[in-house]
Amino acid sequence: MIRVEGLKKYYPVQKSAIEALISRKREYIRAVDGVTFSVGKGEVLSLVGESGCGKTTTGRMIVGLEHPTEGRILYNGKDISNLSGEEFREMRRKIQMIFQDPYASLNPRMRIGDHLIDPLLIHGIADKDEAKEIAMRMLDRVGLPGEEFYGRMPHQLSGGQRQRVVIARAMILKPEFVVADEAVSMIDVSLRASILQLLMEFKRDYNLSMIFITHDISVGKIVSDRIAVMYLGRIVEIGDIDEVIHHPRHPYTAALLSSVPSFVKRRESVEIRGDIANPIDIPKGCRFHPRCPLARDKCRKEEPEISEEKHGFACHYPLDIAF
Repeated sequence: MIRVEGLKKYYPVQKSAIEALISRKREYIRAVDGVTFSVGKGEVLSLVGESGCGKTTTGRMIVGLEHPTEGRILYNGKDISNLSGEEFREMRRKIQMIFQDPYASLNPRMRIGDHLIDPLLIHGIADKDEAKEIAMRMLDRVGLPGEEFYGRMPHQLSGGQRQRVVIARAMILKPEFVVADEAVSMIDVSLRASILQLLMEFKRDYNLSMIFITHDISVGKIVSDRIAVMYLGRIVEIGDIDEVIHHPRHPYTAALLSSVPSFVKRRESVEIRGDIANPIDIPKGCRFHPRCPLARDKCRKEEPEISEEKHGFACHYPLDIAF
């Protein structure tokens, strides 16, 4: 359903006039730096990695909120990479995004019901009376009784309730493809399971395809068919969820797994040092080598390409480790 090919997003670094005069060199933040993957019909792919690795930027390009610097995004074979806002409107019914922050995702001056009927009215799916009826049913569907919550304002809801509204707004158009950006990261731990279950119910009932963005690899394991691990703008490992989780080949994937207490280590865990590098100044060679405990001279000179396999990984010296 979605095919991403060589996707890149560079942001120019803003400098003062004096800094620009001194350096005379245009610098860019390489947020996404050559990403390729696909998502099939009814499939969930998790994008996993630390903050700053390019997960959210990738998702925003797919839903048309950012335009790629390079590369293509194909939706059922159609290139949607650089459609204008008006041209992309047709795709809005089919491609939706669930945003990370439920507090920033809702207009504080609009009633909950208005957040849900607006998409229906904008796309001409229903008149106002029909839209209200559909919105009431959707609120019931996400566990917020319509009679009670339709007329409320966002500030009257808890964080978990707001996230249910955000999910309802995305699903009310019955999309085919959804990007869920850290959909449970700002929700109390006790509520996360119920939100994930709600997403999986919509996925099953609508036969949704989904990209699930998360920094928590253990959450990705719960909802995904496949998983792609991102580091500093690139995918370093991708494959079926069980294969990547239980037999990681890239040291970064193994390090993410080592940080999750629920995963049983059958061998020595992998620990990484330091913080993720500056995306303005990408390390030469393997971009992970400054933090990799297994780095060798080749890693400092040559950047590995991801292998063309069902379980692909970008590493000169892949691990043989079981979790």
